[in-house]
Amino acid sequence: MMEAVKQYDHIRVEKNQEKKTATIVFDRPEKMNYISMLARSQFSEIFDELNKDDDVRVIIIKGEGNQAFSAGGNIPEFMEVHQEELSHLAVNVAAPERSPKPVIAQLQGYTFGVGLEIAMACDFRIAADDTLLALPEMNLGMIPGSGGTQRVAKIAGLTRAKDMIMRARRIPADEAYQWGLITKVVPKAELENEVNALADELMKFSPLALKVCKQVLNAAYETPLSAGLEIEGKAYGLLRTTEDFKEGVAAFVEKRKPNFTGK
Repeated sequence: MMEAVKQYDHIRVEKNQEKKTATIVFDRPEKMNYISMLARSQFSEIFDELNKDDDVRVIIIKGEGNQAFSAGGNIPEFMEVHQEELSHLAVNVAAPERSPKPVIAQLQGYTFGVGLEIAMACDFRIAADDTLLALPEMNLGMIPGSGGTQRVAKIAGLTRAKDMIMRARRIPADEAYQWGLITKVVPKAELENEVNALADELMKFSPLALKVCKQVLNAAYETPLSAGLEIEGKAYGLLRTTEDFKEGVAAFVEKRKPNFTGK
């Protein structure tokens, strides 16, 4: 059963109580699902609410229609916003990365600008074979400002980041997959089923273990190996004390499926 929650600026949030998923939908298909400045601020608010909802285990982000995930921001608005506010746009866009829950980006068609920056802050990016990725800000005399330069460089490497961003290149799905910017490419007709299958797969695991695993993996972005190993070790020891780990071991010994509760 899908439950619609309160309305935002052309963002729709739907909860599936049976599957324990929430889907965030960029809902402006006639304008390629562009994301307004107001919607950017609401995006972080949406995640704050979903992060506290124990009935949501996996979050999916998608674009309405069949032409775009999101073609980016509302360009004229940038001239109306003070430069100090523009300097902090990456904070809201990073909401999927901060979330303790797995976040899947369901990509199709145009995935440009802030749309791509949001996707790169997600844990998984499943893309239809018609997906095009781009950070085209150089065409405006600007650079990406919501995490694009940093995440592309960290995920795909500096050489590819410069090739993509400094030339405002559009990267097709297959090439983006080779670069590591996309988790998996599927025929467009199979996209939704593939995303739902991934959500179902993640649902089998301990939500607490997934949360800790995500935190440890994200720490690899910022920390040297020695510090990362210490973080991993402490997290490993912490999970040893959980009810979910006891249940996982018992289920393994008893040759049954575990029933994880997130405790």
